[in-house]
Amino acid sequence: MTGGSVRAKVLVVDDDALVAMSIVDMLEDFGHEVFEANSGARALEILDSGQPLDLIITDQSMPGMTGTELALAVRQKQADLPVLLATGYADLPEGDALQLPRLAKPYDHVELAAQLAQLLNV
Repeated sequence: MTGGSVRAKVLVVDDDALVAMSIVDMLEDFGHEVFEANSGARALEILDSGQPLDLIITDQSMPGMTGTELALAVRQKQADLPVLLATGYADLPEGDALQLPRLAKPYDHVELAAQLAQLLNV
């Protein structure tokens, strides 16, 4: 299995259904259990539901709540939950004090697997 032998629970947050489907397919190919949210607010509902998660992968540019804003809210609720920011933007706004790991869109299986290995310690 590519991407490590640990079956992780990963929440994918993206308002673009085609992009989300692509990420979900890659993660499932790696053997992970995947949950989806089409907004930051929905992602927080899933987190608040008590669903155990190992990682959140979020888009940066979404209506209502950016990926950075979602990461900040996640850190306030569950500080040890890794958040991977997947973005097509080279630069984030100044003051990105969260120092989130980033994955530049577009990315492939190899790049995603490398980030997963680092963030999930596999």
